[in-house]
Amino acid sequence: MRDLSIIIVNYNSKNFVLSCIESIRKNNRQELDLGEFEIIVVDNGSKDGSPSALSKVSDIVFIPNERNLGFSKANNLGVKKAVGRYVLFLNPDTEIYKDTLRKMIEFMDSHKDVGASTCRLLLPNGRLDDASHRGFPTPWNSFMRFTGISMFFPKSKLLNGYNLGWCDMDKNHEIDVLAGAFMMVRRKAGENVGWWDEDYFFYGEDIEFCFDLKEKGWKVYFVADTEAFHHKGISGGIKSISRKKTTADLKTKVNATRWRYKAMNIFYDKHYLNKYPFFVSALVKLGITIKLQASLRKLRENK
Repeated sequence: MRDLSIIIVNYNSKNFVLSCIESIRKNNRQELDLGEFEIIVVDNGSKDGSPSALSKVSDIVFIPNERNLGFSKANNLGVKKAVGRYVLFLNPDTEIYKDTLRKMIEFMDSHKDVGASTCRLLLPNGRLDDASHRGFPTPWNSFMRFTGISMFFPKSKLLNGYNLGWCDMDKNHEIDVLAGAFMMVRRKAGENVGWWDEDYFFYGEDIEFCFDLKEKGWKVYFVADTEAFHHKGISGGIKSISRKKTTADLKTKVNATRWRYKAMNIFYDKHYLNKYPFFVSALVKLGITIKLQASLRKLRENK
């Protein structure tokens, strides 16, 4: 059995996914023997020339889909081909640095109770991708986040539970949620939760995965002593930090926005609907709807 299977789901991100693959090979050729890991790329019906380009890349397992099956379903297809002790789910708009994979494997090997972990995922502006270091989106945490209150109290456990701002970012520590952009999963843990929940199409599936892991008694960790790079939002096109880099058209951006807020509803219905009073759920649903409409309006104004 190999040490690691790397699964990349690609959608209209040809240049980025090719750079991602090259970064894995270049920066880990000496740190890890190429025979110790495999790269599996699942293409979700890309129209930008990705399938043709990827079919010519040697030493990868390439799975082309005729249409966009969504992030969860595509990852599950990749898992069926994976043989590694660990599975690294990696976005096509990421790049791996030297030592990243070796250090992550060493961490997982020495922490048998950890089901999934991520590294310090850095954005083009040098800041940490906050999606890689989160608490669960309870009604309270989400309210603090979306109203902006948490920004004024970044170190408060009560008011910034969404981003866990009180944690020591220079030390490895347990978190609730990491980002599917860089997510190393122990095979036993992934099998324990049935891998990715296909009720989610795009967005939210990483939160669900982490929630399911914790329900089964696994820990989720942020590993501070290694890092990777994330352009962020290239495929969906709705992240401001990659607005000038994405090739996503307006239709894709609108769909990504709808999927994002639909994921919020799915997660809430699965885990919180029966836990909170009706009026709380009604307010949550109203808030999601308002945010969705505001985001769609902003997209159309900026087209």
